[in-house]
Amino acid sequence: MTFVVTEDCIKCKYTDCVDVCPVPGCFLEGENMLVIDAATCIDCGICEPSCPADAILPDSYEEAAKWVELNRRYASEWPVITRSKPAPEDAEQFEGVPDKYANYFSPLPGRGSASPG
Repeated sequence: MTFVVTEDCIKCKYTDCVDVCPVPGCFLEGENMLVIDAATCIDCGICEPSCPADAILPDSYEEAAKWVELNRRYASEWPVITRSKPAPEDAEQFEGVPDKYANYFSPLPGRGSASPG
C-alpha cells in the first residue's frame, strides 16, 4: 500500500503534508496540487491526517484508485517539494468543491523546493 493525493488537493494545495513526511522527495508539486511518488513513499501514513483538505488516501481505498495513475505520471514530471509553502489565498474557497479535476486541474509543474533559495 502507498498513499495518493486526490482531487481534494486541487486549488487548495496545502503543504502541511510535506513538513511531516520523513522522506525527502516523496512529494512533487504541480501548479495547483501535489502528488506522491509511490516509489519513494514508505507507506508510513503520517501525511494523511496532516492534510487540512483530507486529500490524501491509501491507494487501497476504492475512491483512491483513479488517482494512482495521476500521482504516478506527475511524480515523474513535476519538481520535488521538500518544505511547506503558504496555501493559495483562495484555498478555503475550494475546499469541498466538486469536480475540481474537470474544472481546475493544471498539468503544469509548480516551482518545487528541492534546493534552498
